[in-house]
Amino acid sequence: MNSSSKPEVTLSLTLSPCPTPQESTVKPEERGIRLIQLLLTCAKHASSGNLHRADECLRQISPLSSMTGDSMQRLAARFASALAIRLVKRWPGLYKALNHHQQPTQEQDRTRTLFSKAFPNLGFAYATITRTLHQLMTTERVIHIIDLGSCDPRFWVPLIRSCSIFPDGPPHLRVTCAHNNKHALDKLGPKLVKEAEALDMPFQFHPINVNLRELTIDMLKVRSGEALALISILNLHVLLAEDDRVDAHFGAKKNDSVKDCKQMGQFLAMVRSMSPKLFFLVEQEADHNLNRLVDRFVEGLHYYSAIFDSIDVTFGSNASEERLIIEEMFGREIENMVAHEGLEREERHERYGKWMVRLGGSGFRPVHLWCNPVEDAKQMVKSYGSDGYKIVNERASLMICWYDRPLYAISAWTC
Repeated sequence: MNSSSKPEVTLSLTLSPCPTPQESTVKPEERGIRLIQLLLTCAKHASSGNLHRADECLRQISPLSSMTGDSMQRLAARFASALAIRLVKRWPGLYKALNHHQQPTQEQDRTRTLFSKAFPNLGFAYATITRTLHQLMTTERVIHIIDLGSCDPRFWVPLIRSCSIFPDGPPHLRVTCAHNNKHALDKLGPKLVKEAEALDMPFQFHPINVNLRELTIDMLKVRSGEALALISILNLHVLLAEDDRVDAHFGAKKNDSVKDCKQMGQFLAMVRSMSPKLFFLVEQEADHNLNRLVDRFVEGLHYYSAIFDSIDVTFGSNASEERLIIEEMFGREIENMVAHEGLEREERHERYGKWMVRLGGSGFRPVHLWCNPVEDAKQMVKSYGSDGYKIVNERASLMICWYDRPLYAISAWTC
């Protein structure tokens, strides 16, 4: 196979043609099984470098998958596209010529806002964090909360309002937001200041326009005597990419257990040195940081099939702009997990069990989350109109599940 065939494969997957009349007669269950078989076979060939056979798998997947089909067809189109991009990356010039660019950060933030409105996952995490903060900080008079990358007003406005009704009156609240999107920070700051003024709450907003890799303790301006809380929502896992660079430099051998993470260990040591009263962590409950492509590909198929099923229930069978935007967001996660390696692979989701070992080894202890899983799950189902969501207690964490598949884990820690 020569490289000139690559653009045709990538473009056909990007366009995702609908099945032909003959293919449309195949039962969805049979088509789904066939797609999974082809995807797994393609991942094995892509991993071993057998481009001819991987290309042939992609040719068979393309007419069976569709960006506007059922959830399995749409999921297959995303994974096939990611595999095609992984193959094309073998020719850097060709890859760049296809003008494959990341979505602007501002658009990513808009997508995340839409996701938090349409699905209960982030909303439940926000409510749980706010409730726990309210319960455990209620006697504090000076509170400093550091947001490690979310910058979402849907979280911050209710939290400020919760602090305003402390029994002894509103505390002096300092909010620090670290984010790589200056526009988002400039937009959030005045909104929170206005909210605090309306509540007659002493308030300070401190924006830091950096990503987590660049964040240092001096930037955070932590002061003696303030009750400190840090919050990371779907962001901390990106630091695991740094450890590949360190391991490659020193020639270290890696395995799929909890790694001796240099960058992550340094970051957690920095957090612990500030003696926070609370450290909240929300992460995807999945093993997408496995070394072998095939292993994380299989895990990804399981995880994102549950995600796409929940999308189907939320938006129905009709394609919509909102559904496409949400699926583009997850498509970028899938692409990063499948097509990239080293520092480029940032979507390194790990299960709560690994985070628990990592945080425990860094000197943190779990904290009870203030939530009634049964009642809150009922409210969540009622609000979002689906009985597929449920909340599970798991070793001092709360898991947001789609039926029996955990999707996100919420936990709180202290030193």
